[in-house]
Amino acid sequence: MKSLFLSLAVLAAAPVAAAVPVSGIDMQYVDPAVRPQDDLYRHLNGRWLDSFVIPADRGSYGAFYELEDDTELELKGIIEGLPAIPAAGDDEVRKIEDLYASFMNETLLDVLGADPLDAEFHRIDAITSKAALPALIAEFNRNGADAPLGMDVEPDARDSTRYAVAVSQSGLGLPDRDYYLKNDARFKTARAKYVAHVRKMLALVSDRHAAADAQAILALETAMARIQWTRVENRDPVKTYNKTALSALPALMPGFDWARYAADAAFAGKVDYVIVNQPSYFRGLGKLLAATPLPTWKVYFKWHLLSAAAPYLSKTFVDEEFAFRGTALRDIPQNLPRWKRGLALVDGALGEALGKLYVQKYFPPENKARMDALVRNLIAAYSADIKTLDWMGPDTKKAAQEKLDKLVTKIGYPDKWRDYGALTIKRNDLFGNVVRAQAFDYQRNIDKLGKPIDRTEWEMTPQTVNAYYNPLMNEIVFPAAILQPPFFNVLADDAVNYGGIGGVIGHEISHAFDDQGSQFDADGNLRDWFAKADHEKFAAKTKALVAQYDRYEPVPGLHVNGALTLGENIADNSGLAIAYKAYLISLDGKAAPVIDGLTGEQRLYEGWVQVWRGKVRENQAVLYLKSDPHSPEAVRGEAPLKNQAGFYKAFGVEPGDKMYLPPAERVTIW
Repeated sequence: MKSLFLSLAVLAAAPVAAAVPVSGIDMQYVDPAVRPQDDLYRHLNGRWLDSFVIPADRGSYGAFYELEDDTELELKGIIEGLPAIPAAGDDEVRKIEDLYASFMNETLLDVLGADPLDAEFHRIDAITSKAALPALIAEFNRNGADAPLGMDVEPDARDSTRYAVAVSQSGLGLPDRDYYLKNDARFKTARAKYVAHVRKMLALVSDRHAAADAQAILALETAMARIQWTRVENRDPVKTYNKTALSALPALMPGFDWARYAADAAFAGKVDYVIVNQPSYFRGLGKLLAATPLPTWKVYFKWHLLSAAAPYLSKTFVDEEFAFRGTALRDIPQNLPRWKRGLALVDGALGEALGKLYVQKYFPPENKARMDALVRNLIAAYSADIKTLDWMGPDTKKAAQEKLDKLVTKIGYPDKWRDYGALTIKRNDLFGNVVRAQAFDYQRNIDKLGKPIDRTEWEMTPQTVNAYYNPLMNEIVFPAAILQPPFFNVLADDAVNYGGIGGVIGHEISHAFDDQGSQFDADGNLRDWFAKADHEKFAAKTKALVAQYDRYEPVPGLHVNGALTLGENIADNSGLAIAYKAYLISLDGKAAPVIDGLTGEQRLYEGWVQVWRGKVRENQAVLYLKSDPHSPEAVRGEAPLKNQAGFYKAFGVEPGDKMYLPPAERVTIW
């Protein structure tokens, strides 16, 4: 799944359009001292960038987070406005109330301390042989705690008509392998703080050897990091697709009881093969399992159980976990308000039940109509562009058009809501609720095996401020919560909407043809449908784009990883280019109105720029640069403009202007 944003109120019933459309461009932050031709991002956002203070409970902030805040307030109002006694049969409402109440009951949680973990700790303590580890890993997979291997159920990338089980590398406590393997001062400091954090947490659960155990955990995770694939390597869908018979797994990872794991992970008898994402990692993990003493593995699992559970325990654990995950790693001074964290839990566990209430109040179905028109124009622009591309030959163009024709668009909310009837929620059992919610979702995925692909399913809730493309389904999805200003303004002239939500639509569609999506055909199968010569032409363009983004240095000494962010950079550049062309289609030959002294084309590009207004703390920026496939917001707001011929025309950008790139250096994909 390719999303617009790593982690990101909504359009209420509104008039169809204002008699005199507004521009939709927020002019209050314009810095008149900066020319648009030199830095349009700072010209439009400069006063905000200079004056805005990132909230104490955030690592970064910008347009996405403003919408997120607005949406959370609306969701809070929904939950707090639910009836004290739900109507007969309204089981989902009761579950939402009880789950939220269980999180908000801090008094009970402080009395319980770490008691909810006692049974599982005793089980780990009782392990006398490594033969028990496959069952323990399966349980961790089911309950949402990190383990050395992860398991997922997804459409088979080589046969999109059936579900398959995929196993992958997992189990690190720090955000990325580089945090273990890089030796500059920044990462050495992070490791030292991690060891101190692990020691404190283990001491809180009466580990008498907490200091030594913390060092052993770091050493074990460092060994795991050495054999893990990089995030760039994991972007290759061909290399990460390794269909392996269940009977062949012992040869891949000797000494690990795969039959026991498959039985406890509940997919034994349902499949006869799995997809192994990183074969060399599993070969290395087998050796690591054999070489590492059992006591080290036991304390490793206790630590990861404790870390996963910490946000749902007493204040002592919550505060220490945040002191590391929030402050030490990301420079965030204080935790989110408890109600926001409770809301996040409800959203994760009962997201579509909450989403059903949300769209009833904030997103009537008729508000899909204008979005449908935008999507149609974006698709029409892509269709027209395919015919003229210089990097696609005739056969590739035919296949590309077929893929575009089969693209599925989902807007607002699912046609079929998820059924939470089998999920048990208890008002005074927070940790139990979390475990049961994780297990419920796990079993829901296991139950897909052997059944037809559910093409109605959504990977995001309607209240999510984001969007995504799923290559396995060949679908683009726009949840209701992103369909509001600055992305989509029903009261504004269309130019800003094409620069905002139009750029988002174009971004997501482009993933069907980027360096990863282009390896999946119209039906979602991993199949090479590009002619060899077209691959070479495309690779030349993307190589130049990687080099462009590699030059950005958001943090002193750390550059954007153009290879890691390539897919999203392609999408930003392509989406903006197609949004411009779709806007011209929408004008149907008519001149765009000039509003607030801005032409339609200028408002379109400023609409793009204001979407990416944002600031980030340095340590948070480091984490993003190492783990996020998206470029930083400031880079996303600026870099694509330099490659757009329409931008140069709209603002009269010429040689000598700071945003000018000679035509030979511009990367034009669409």
